[in-house]
Amino acid sequence: MKNYLVFGASKGLGDAFVRGVPEPGDKVWVVSRSQPESLSLQDGVEQVWIQADLANLAAAGQIADRLGEAPLDVVIYNVGIWEKEGFEEHYTFDKDEPEDISRLIHVNITSAIVGLQALLPHLRRSAAGKIILIGSTAGLPNANSTQVGFVASKFAIRGITEALREHVRQDGIAVTCINPGELAAEIPYAEGSERALTEYNGTRIPLQDMVAIVKCLVSLSPAACVKEINVPAITDTNT
Repeated sequence: MKNYLVFGASKGLGDAFVRGVPEPGDKVWVVSRSQPESLSLQDGVEQVWIQADLANLAAAGQIADRLGEAPLDVVIYNVGIWEKEGFEEHYTFDKDEPEDISRLIHVNITSAIVGLQALLPHLRRSAAGKIILIGSTAGLPNANSTQVGFVASKFAIRGITEALREHVRQDGIAVTCINPGELAAEIPYAEGSERALTEYNGTRIPLQDMVAIVKCLVSLSPAACVKEINVPAITDTNT
């Protein structure tokens, strides 16, 4: 039996992790602002919803308090916002408002650091803890994105991963960053990968692929530590 905690778990990729990674008999704490639909699942996995807004720095301590003395075997950090209309053709960095930039950096970087810091005591209670952070190919060199704040935050996730890995190496905790390209996140996990492949003509990565990668990481022995995995869409020639 494993204990999981998944951040950003109400929809999209986070919801897919909750549905696809734990096995019957496992327990997963589901962290999100809105109530996840996955709570109604009858799949043999115990789910506990922790309602939290990670924009609030106090949320990290509240999440840790809800865990009590429970150990955590796997923490999946899947949180990120981006610029307004950031992926639209007409987007321009020139019009980003300072307060929006500040909020993006706070949610994508500060909340990650504070949230993971609060969970370290629980991860140290595991025989072989694992931390998995979800970055983006936008945080890789030469990704050709003009979203300055978002790109900066995804580079930062990679930096957090590297430094945190060294910090907890003596505890036997493996820390991995996964950098996916464009995901078919609008296609619910329950509808299957074929639906995602058909909908986007194979240009976006099905959520099932990300679940398969995380399940592989979770299955590795305590002797292994995968540092970083880059997963661009096969049609993406920039990464």
